[in-house]
Amino acid sequence: MTSNERVVVIGTGLAGVRLARRLGELGTPALLIGEEEHRPYNRVLLAEVLAGRYSPEVIALPAPAELTRGRVTGIDRDARTVACADGSVIAYDRLVLATGSNPVLPPLRRLFTENHQLPEGVHAFRTMDDCLGLSKAVRPGVKAVVIGGGLLGVSAARALALRGAQVVLAQQSERLMERQLDPAASKLVKRHLTELGVEVHTECRVRDVRCVGGAVRSVEMADGYALDADLVVVACGVHPRVGLAQAAGLDVRKGVVVDDELRTSDPYIHAIGDCAQHDGVLYGLATPALEQADALAELLAGDPTARYTGTRSLTRLTLTGQDSPFDLAAFGETEALPGDDVVQLADATRGTYRKVVVRDDRLVGGVLVGELGTVGALARAWEGAEPLPSDGGPLLHLLTNDGGS
Repeated sequence: MTSNERVVVIGTGLAGVRLARRLGELGTPALLIGEEEHRPYNRVLLAEVLAGRYSPEVIALPAPAELTRGRVTGIDRDARTVACADGSVIAYDRLVLATGSNPVLPPLRRLFTENHQLPEGVHAFRTMDDCLGLSKAVRPGVKAVVIGGGLLGVSAARALALRGAQVVLAQQSERLMERQLDPAASKLVKRHLTELGVEVHTECRVRDVRCVGGAVRSVEMADGYALDADLVVVACGVHPRVGLAQAAGLDVRKGVVVDDELRTSDPYIHAIGDCAQHDGVLYGLATPALEQADALAELLAGDPTARYTGTRSLTRLTLTGQDSPFDLAAFGETEALPGDDVVQLADATRGTYRKVVVRDDRLVGGVLVGELGTVGALARAWEGAEPLPSDGGPLLHLLTNDGGS
């Protein structure tokens, strides 16, 4: 790439903003296009805004110099232009898709109105508008049902409980945050939510949303049991936002397929963040998105050796509160295979839990709940994939030393 080429970035999430800022620092300004009216913000912290801990301004990201508000409706790969909903056309030499992801809305009966909108009181939890809508609706004593017990659902349930809502969390699978945590850690998460007053139901499938006068009144379970609801939060995960890429004829599988230079099947178009699928992996996490943005910035700014070769990242959930802080981290493989060694330390009184999985003398994963002073040292040992000493002493030290972060 030459220094006078025009870089256009679609998407104002963490990945897009990071890329535009890094390019600016490297002397290669980029035009950032985003459709949200709000100033770019850190989506990871939306639950803290909902909980009332932060104002929207606190989680705002430093916006790059060139930021255009608008919705991109199409890509003309031959002309190298993008069309916007307002009729404008923007030319590019290099285009970067940082379009993120959309919330998964399950096929529940009556989830949508005749106008294909969510009924009054039913909210997704993905954008600042979602968060502000929920913040406006929540009040002490309001009956809220959260559908989904993954990372997002747990965060939303806790935030609503801290605002005084009567919260029921309905999770279809057998335990909370099953993708990240092992059963023991999931049990601690459930205990934490229960202590906040959240009623947790696992192995519980919602099949219907019942409304009166266009507003939600209850949700019905598969077994016929109904839960009264003034608010319903749909937190069933996300899927990559790939509509633009598909319409443009790019190679799309689960996400937009990219190589180590984060190029799509069109060499003049790149993709990063939640929408990108690299080496078969969809990350959907902040750390890989930021690392992809940094690598692509170096490449577009003229470093021909810059590459992205994947991220070994951990999932961390920090839920702060005056009386009930909660912190957990998970990385790698948290479930042991036959032949693996497992080291576990648990303190039921303090609500702490630490577990690591060792395979062929290497740390392959771990999960920690509460008092996470060790997470930094353990993550470094995992990322380095170096053989552990055979006597196990240093590993025990890593688990018990609270100064490792």
